Amino acid sequence: MGWNPHYPSFVSSPGRGGYTVLINTWKRNSLLKQSVAHYASCGGTDAIHVVWSESDPPSHSLKAYLNNIVLSKSQTSQKTNFKFDINKEDNLNKRFKPIEDLKTDAIFSVDVDVIVPCRTLDFAFAVWQTAPFTMVGFVPRMHWLDQEKNGITYFKYEGWWSVWWMGTYSMVLSKAAFFHRKYLDLYTHKMPSSIYDYITRERSCEDIAMSLLIANATDAPPIWVKGKIYEIGSSGISSLIGHSNRRNKCLNDFISLYGTMPLVPTNVKAVDARHEWFW
Repeated sequence: MGWNPHYPSFVSSPGRGGYTVLINTWKRNSLLKQSVAHYASCGGTDAIHVVWSESDPPSHSLKAYLNNIVLSKSQTSQKTNFKFDINKEDNLNKRFKPIEDLKTDAIFSVDVDVIVPCRTLDFAFAVWQTAPFTMVGFVPRMHWLDQEKNGITYFKYEGWWSVWWMGTYSMVLSKAAFFHRKYLDLYTHKMPSSIYDYITRERSCEDIAMSLLIANATDAPPIWVKGKIYEIGSSGISSLIGHSNRRNKCLNDFISLYGTMPLVPTNVKAVDARHEWFW
């Protein structure tokens, strides 16, 4: 397909104000309460949007509770804006639906069961401001050449242990990552519809699609930020049997639809030297 748009003035500014926290959740209200309370307490948080795709809308009591939490936890003189983005269908693509009336260029996409300490989050935001074209996050992953068959190159999706062992990565997952808000529009309206439809049908791999989209638009690698993050609640889908095979299939299917391999490997890691003994 060779889809490869470039926008010389894609980012108009390094970032207006702070960042908008975009929380993806599904039937985990107790975790949502913890997550909203935490991110409302971070000084850089301008707004919090919760992606809600359940069949029933959030209850009045949940809305009231979260609004009160945001008001009480906000660190800025202008209180953090809080909103549910309600979708009529359960579709993972809606995680990256464009958001109206945003005041920030920076989006921090995070799963409801992931907590990033405020100081670590603000450091990552500072890193993103130096490279607002790219994706900046805490969960690195890598693709490796697997095999060639009938003239077709196949790749293997590798998780954390590969990154730890080799020191090389080509993706940071949207479960905890900054990117520019205009990528929401690019994902929804400009990404090949075949990829969008694939994610709707298979109900997985929207995070890989976003990594591919940003790499394809920039010809640049993401940036992995060193920092301790915490996963709360029970284990996620990565612990399920067959998860790795599904990720491999998604990666290769998406690359086939692009007609090229957009991902760019790198060994660079952003570290806050003020809090490191050795650097």
